[in-house]
Amino acid sequence: MRPIIGNVARRCRQYATGLALLLGTLTAQTAIAADNRHDMDMASSGRLGDYSMMRDASGTSWQPDSAPMDGIHGQLGNWSTMLHGYVYAITDHQGGPRGAQLDFSESMLMLMAQRNAGAARVALRAMLSLDPLMGKRGYPLLLQTGESADGLTPLIDRQHPHDLFMELAASVSLPLGERTSAFVYAGYPGEPALGPPTFMHRFSAYANPEAPISHHWLDSTHASYGVFTTGLLQGQWKGELSAFNGREPDPSRWNLDPLRLDSWSGRLSWNPRDSLALQLSYGAIHSPEALEPDVNVRRYTVSAVFDQALSPGHWQTTLAWGQNRASPGSTSAAWLLESTLGYVHHNFYARAESADKNELVVSGPLSEHLYTVSKLSVGYLYEFRVARRLNLGLGALVSTYALPRALVAEYGKRPTSYMLYTRLNLQ
Repeated sequence: MRPIIGNVARRCRQYATGLALLLGTLTAQTAIAADNRHDMDMASSGRLGDYSMMRDASGTSWQPDSAPMDGIHGQLGNWSTMLHGYVYAITDHQGGPRGAQLDFSESMLMLMAQRNAGAARVALRAMLSLDPLMGKRGYPLLLQTGESADGLTPLIDRQHPHDLFMELAASVSLPLGERTSAFVYAGYPGEPALGPPTFMHRFSAYANPEAPISHHWLDSTHASYGVFTTGLLQGQWKGELSAFNGREPDPSRWNLDPLRLDSWSGRLSWNPRDSLALQLSYGAIHSPEALEPDVNVRRYTVSAVFDQALSPGHWQTTLAWGQNRASPGSTSAAWLLESTLGYVHHNFYARAESADKNELVVSGPLSEHLYTVSKLSVGYLYEFRVARRLNLGLGALVSTYALPRALVAEYGKRPTSYMLYTRLNLQ
């Protein structure tokens, strides 16, 4: 155990130092302006209309109004700003015959700014990641599927890295009446109106460094190279339509992919009270996978996010279901239930999910079947302040799986996986 902990600490120093210095430089100006604004009124308007800014999540999705929002808030001239970021150093051990081990880092830096321009509200957002440093094959993650590292073979039992550019987007909203507004959102890349808030932006996944194995049924379009969304909102309701690029990002993680608008989606969101966010969405996705260019997908999703503010802390739970109807191909579904309880320095979390997958075996008689696989992860993260507006977290998680009998020879009867990690997080 001591060598593993020492290894995690070394990886933390290697991967975190450079990014921490970068974050420090980027936050200096904003932090100075924010000194007297740290307790600013968080009920100020959101990006798309007259509601609490806490409701804004990834893309144009909504979370509960009571949800926490990490980051450094400030004012630069007429622009209200927010800067948020984190960097993980992780020791990953995936068990069983198809498991693997890897030390790696994942990271995210997000900058947002908004201002009023006459009656309109203008918002800008950029989200970047240094995940490409881990290599095109990403990190080991049992039962994960989707995309390719080389454009020739699928990634199986591995999670692909995010692109350097995860979002470069702008939105403009215009009031039409009391608590009513219209908006447009454009991103390259950006997130269309499809699915719940992306897992990196949900507090229910706040302390969990793993991507869900249900990701490609719920929120995998969160980094589409070409998005145009228009919508209308009134009070607690929002309806929106998107045209977007249905193709998953290519294996070259440092560049910008070709811009296309070949797919569409629609989403209806409703926040009936401050603690609850509901959404229902549909997407017609054109040729999402480069390895199956003739296959289109119709996606249906529904989700509920419940957030309970504590004193101090938060408890948030997300329940989501998604279905993919491939044409030509089969119909598959996935569900996810995840929850995080954050109290003072302590974060306890769990994620249960299940997905129908036909990509786990690429050849032989087992490759023709759709298998329902399930996963349960539980973990803990301890956080404490190490510098002004910078938290250090020490965490661990363990995962177990439920597999159909046909896959036991491939994965083992009861594989167990774990991760040990450290995290630097701007707050």
